[in-house]
Amino acid sequence: MNNHKVVSREEWLEARKRLLARERELTHLKDQLSQQRRELPWVRVDKKYVFQGPDGEETLSQLFAGRSQLLVYHFMFAPEWEAGCKSCSFWADNFNGFVPHLAHRDVTMLAISRAPLPKLQAYQRRMGWSFKWVSSGGSDFNFDYGVSFKPEELARHRASYNYGPFEENNTDMPGVSTFYKDADGQVFHAYSSYARGIDSLNAAYQYLDLVPKGRDEQGLAHPMAWLRRRDEYA
Repeated sequence: MNNHKVVSREEWLEARKRLLARERELTHLKDQLSQQRRELPWVRVDKKYVFQGPDGEETLSQLFAGRSQLLVYHFMFAPEWEAGCKSCSFWADNFNGFVPHLAHRDVTMLAISRAPLPKLQAYQRRMGWSFKWVSSGGSDFNFDYGVSFKPEELARHRASYNYGPFEENNTDMPGVSTFYKDADGQVFHAYSSYARGIDSLNAAYQYLDLVPKGRDEQGLAHPMAWLRRRDEYA
């Protein structure tokens, strides 16, 4: 941040207007992409998935909770882990406040992980979260929607993530999927996004992008090396 250019208020205003024009271009492009996302074809979900949650056993159809749209955050929490992924926790810290707003737009939002329900609930209490979180353990849900990988897939380098080859050894990765249920009760998979595709869903990162130092992750071993769970910062 040393020797940053300093100008008069008038010069700053001209530079800001030039940037505003680029920001408006990006906004219009995002509107176009959102429309194209909504126009994607759907896939009928014929397989029966059963989840364990605070309301007992529920199918994917029941998770809609009377609404026509379901938004799932694929939270990284493998069955053998004792705590949820710290990066997913960074994303999940946003959920409590906006879930009620989504509900009033005909959207049920929840998180799904493979870890058993008692582990999810214990971690949820630790983090002070109230959004619904269910376990997909025992079902193929995570594997079918590209966020969990079987040992043999990883060993043979046959796993796929974010619509391409997966070169890491992680058994679980993050993502977001959306589903629609029609008046006849048929469920359809509409959209899934992974990796940097879910970047815009993290409100803290969007705010960091506004400040002079930005995300300030240059030179770190990896982009989120600085990150801790909310209750682990010194």
